[in-house]
Formats: sequence, C-alpha cells, structure tokens
Amino acid sequence: MSYKLLVFDWDGTLMDSEARIVACIQSAFADLGEMPPPREIAREVIGLGLEEAMTMLWPDGSVLQRRELVDRYRFHFLGGQETESPLFPGARELVQDLNARGLLLAVATGKSRRGLESALTSTGLRSHFHATRCADETFSKPHPEMLLQVMAELGADRSETLMIGDTEFDMEMARNAGVAALAVAYGVHHPERLLRHEPLDCLNELQELRDWLERHLEP
Repeated sequence: MSYKLLVFDWDGTLMDSEARIVACIQSAFADLGEMPPPREIAREVIGLGLEEAMTMLWPDGSVLQRRELVDRYRFHFLGGQETESPLFPGARELVQDLNARGLLLAVATGKSRRGLESALTSTGLRSHFHATRCADETFSKPHPEMLLQVMAELGADRSETLMIGDTEFDMEMARNAGVAALAVAYGVHHPERLLRHEPLDCLNELQELRDWLERHLEP
C-alpha cells in the first residue's frame, strides 16, 4: 500500500491513559458534589473533546455546570492526579522506527493542546510527529476536520493517509474524511464496536500493529 501519512490517536492507541482519565473524570464530578460515573461509563467518552465528553456524561447538567466540570477535570489531569499514563510497551520504538523510515506521522486526538504538549514533552516523542491536532483547536471527533487539516498541512491525499485508533470515534472520523482506518482493540472500545465501521483490520496487541504495518507498508 502507498500510505505516506500515518495519523495516530493518542489515548488508548499510543498511551495507556485510561486509568488516569477515568480517575480525573470521577474526581471532577466529586468536586461538584455529583455522583461520579462508574469506570465502565467514564471510559466510553475517551477520545472525544472535553466538552463533548462531559455533555455525554452529564446531559442534564447546565452549560455552566459542565464548564465547571471541564475546569475541574483539567485541574486534576494537568497537576492534581497522580495516576501515571505510560506509553504502551513498544509504542515508543514503533513511532521511532516509522519516523526513521521517512513516513509522515501525525496525531489527531481528543486531548486539549495543553494536555498533548505535556504528553509529547514527557515521552520525548515531539520531534517524531510532523503535525498534531487537538479537539480544542477544531471540531471534535468524529467530525473529519482534524484529519482534513493534517492532510492539507502535510500535502497528503486521502488515498495516502491511514488513521490508527482505538475508538469508534476514530473510525467514524476516518470514514467521514474519506481515508482508510486501522483499529486497535487494546484501548477502550470493544472489537465489535470498531468492526462495525469496517476498518482494514482490528488488532489486539501493539505488536500486531507493528507486524501489520511491516506487511502492508511499502518498503
């Protein structure tokens, strides 16, 4: 295949951040005196922009209440929460190897710009990505705008672009942008949710992702 641009989701695809995100969501609700959602519910919004995620989790809350919820989430995620968010084993090496092959690499994430910049700094992977887009800069997934902007910035056609992610929001964004998608099932959404969007494949481990790319990318 002639993909020259690989666009990665971040949380649940490269970084194992589910526990930290869920803890911050639950702490934010508790700060406002509301019953925190259980893990099974909180993890379902990972991948969306913060405002969209909080609207889904608290549909009966007012606009002001949800803004306060977003603020409390950011407080915990950017400083108050001690739960670690490590890269998945092998993720660093995969990104480094793909970059060394001369491929264009990008990130399209539901994280805020501040959150992504913190993650890129802590992991040391900033220099390996040629473009990044965050949900507080443009439309949240599954709107295609993040992908469209990345492709325009890097000069890649739809046929040359592959979206890699762990949620159905990633799969829908890819379909809406007219690009191919590759699903990974070691993140937050179950395989059946991913497969309904007809990705090229659905992989259960990061090593399977590496193997798939080795088989299908042109030398």
